[in-house]
Amino acid sequence: MNIVVVESPAKAKTINKYLGAGYEVLASFGHVRDLPAKDGSVDPEANFRMIWEVDDKSEKRLNDIVRAMKGASKLILATDPDREGEAISWHVLEVLKEKKALNKQTVERVVFNAITKQAVLEAMKNPRNIDGALVDAYLARRALDYLVGFTLSPVLWRKLPGARSAGRVQSVALRLVCDRELEIEKFVPREYWSLVATLATPRGDTFDARLVGADGRKIQRLDIGTGAEAEAFKQALETAAFAVAAIEAKPGRRNPPPPFTTSTLQQEASRKLGFAPAHTMRVAQRLYEGIEADGETIGLITYMRTDGVDIAEEAITAARRLIGSEYGDRYVPDAPRRYLTKAKNAQEAHEAIRPTDPARRPRDVRSYLDSDQARLYELIWLRTVASQMESAELERTTADITAKVDSRLIELRATGTVIKFDGFLTLYHEDMDEPAEDEEGRRLPEMSAGEALDKRAIAADQHFTEPPPRYSEASLVKRMEELGIGRPSTYASILQVLKDRGYVRIDKKRLVPEDKGRVLTAFLESFFARYVEYDFTAGLEEQLDRISNNELAWRDLLRDFWREFTNAVGDIKDLRVAQAPIHASARPAAPASYRSSSAGSAASSAAPTIRNAAIRDSSPPAPTARPTRSSAPIRRPGLRSRCARAASGPICSSARRSMARSPSAQACPKASPLTTSTSIVRSDCCRCRAKSASIRTMASRSWPALAASVLTCRTARPTPTSRPATTCSLSGSIGQSL
Repeated sequence: MNIVVVESPAKAKTINKYLGAGYEVLASFGHVRDLPAKDGSVDPEANFRMIWEVDDKSEKRLNDIVRAMKGASKLILATDPDREGEAISWHVLEVLKEKKALNKQTVERVVFNAITKQAVLEAMKNPRNIDGALVDAYLARRALDYLVGFTLSPVLWRKLPGARSAGRVQSVALRLVCDRELEIEKFVPREYWSLVATLATPRGDTFDARLVGADGRKIQRLDIGTGAEAEAFKQALETAAFAVAAIEAKPGRRNPPPPFTTSTLQQEASRKLGFAPAHTMRVAQRLYEGIEADGETIGLITYMRTDGVDIAEEAITAARRLIGSEYGDRYVPDAPRRYLTKAKNAQEAHEAIRPTDPARRPRDVRSYLDSDQARLYELIWLRTVASQMESAELERTTADITAKVDSRLIELRATGTVIKFDGFLTLYHEDMDEPAEDEEGRRLPEMSAGEALDKRAIAADQHFTEPPPRYSEASLVKRMEELGIGRPSTYASILQVLKDRGYVRIDKKRLVPEDKGRVLTAFLESFFARYVEYDFTAGLEEQLDRISNNELAWRDLLRDFWREFTNAVGDIKDLRVAQAPIHASARPAAPASYRSSSAGSAASSAAPTIRNAAIRDSSPPAPTARPTRSSAPIRRPGLRSRCARAASGPICSSARRSMARSPSAQACPKASPLTTSTSIVRSDCCRCRAKSASIRTMASRSWPALAASVLTCRTARPTPTSRPATTCSLSGSIGQSL
């Protein structure tokens, strides 16, 4: 008996049917062990030794594999063909060795890019060993993420209440969103005017021409900045004599886009189908693992985590055959199209995402799929087939028009693009995040040089420049790919983490940074600037790719990184946030014109004002938490008297519980403690510099714009005891004290 290990039970069921008797296919259900979420799981002092932990569910599945190995002659590790798949195979093998489940059995590693009978049987004929370089790259990536998270996050918890975590890649992605928001808020709209003349040929055909020059000077889009200038041009054009100066028609071609990679699939599914990247990957996973159709289990698409854009020779042949039969030979290019990717990483070896059989049309499988699966399969099928079709043939026509007014010569231009042969456009049209003005289909009427034209209307329109749009999930993935941040398997999870942590929210399909996300980004840019730089993160990804190509030792990369990173953390270990200005002044609010735009509402309230702690504000804003039993004092025997540094406002329920149970709240340096063992916490919300994590959590929840708040410590109210309560005259800010 041969034991085959794959990730998912659906995949196991399909492959078991293909292999038949003599094989037993078991699922690991993903990773079987992980680094425990506690300090010391990666030990830099012990040559970056990593301590792995198997959870209870994985232990049960591993025990099933151990039992199956008794009497088996061969172990075949058939997990996914990427870095994560290689790591899962390695983990399974290491655990089996620890359990001494392997005696003299042969261990083989096989990979296949599609779950079809032909692909699986072919893979079984070509086994190999586990790729140690890919495993090393996984170990380096996992160790880096752990070390950054478990070193940086506690610093944030101490310095920034409400900040839940920071990550090697997620923090850089968050910075992209926050930087774009800052661009929008700083944007100053600029007025400009456009002038368009509606003209007619001697045959009565009309068209529009735009002002492009006057008196030998070119006029750009923003050059006419006032209504007075526009009116002067309009008056001149009203009395001008128009004629065609020159006309030029140029042929052009538009080539089809390449087949999908992971990032382009996520982008296009977001634009066309409205899918979030994480949802796109879940649906694609199901299409990859296969469906039941006519009594047979079939994988519908190839592996969906890839940077590659080329496809297999047999798929190209099948696509060209389909195009010829469905659309005619005119739509089949003379030679097959080959695509090259610009990505420089180990996953480039994989094929693009394509149907396992292009002849399997969307209508043929629609009845076996749910709505989202059918729509995504159709999108992949259309893109793949279109990528092998003939280019579209266009004709771009430009007509230069002159307008003579006395001694002045004003220049106008009309353009149009006509599709002469639709080619791949008959099947597929790629969407854009921010579509430009489309001239396709705008045909200019017949005209010749020197021909006089009649004026029908002159329009002068006012415009204002607009700020850059907020990122959509699609455009953020595209930008991350352009910068080399993250890899195909990480894009969806990065966006999901940002949403789950409450650092960003989705508003009208656009990513809007939350207050705490902006404060976190400002903090990291102030104290860990290098580690949120785009070039640094992209460079680290390239180093990881060098490891996977066997060009760099993974521990060498970790040593170099850890040396500099620990120094950076050490520099701010005892630093208070207020000792360095994060931003010197308030960020301006977004322009009103943008707040009402379709790109999504700009922060309806401006981003948090991050001020230097030296600024004092005697009237802090009211807390946002709902008061709970605010008038009743709480007695707690044994609670030491501490200055609560209270601002006005009732104490919240979380603070009540925390203060009631925690004797560790930090005392005010200028307060003298009571001698009594009983103290009263009055009905003022403490928002203090307490060391207690629970009080910090309370403060962040009841004071969202935490870094913007500058509080004044008031005198503590007397307790109903024979001795007065402590008093405090110290004034400080939330940002300084946390």
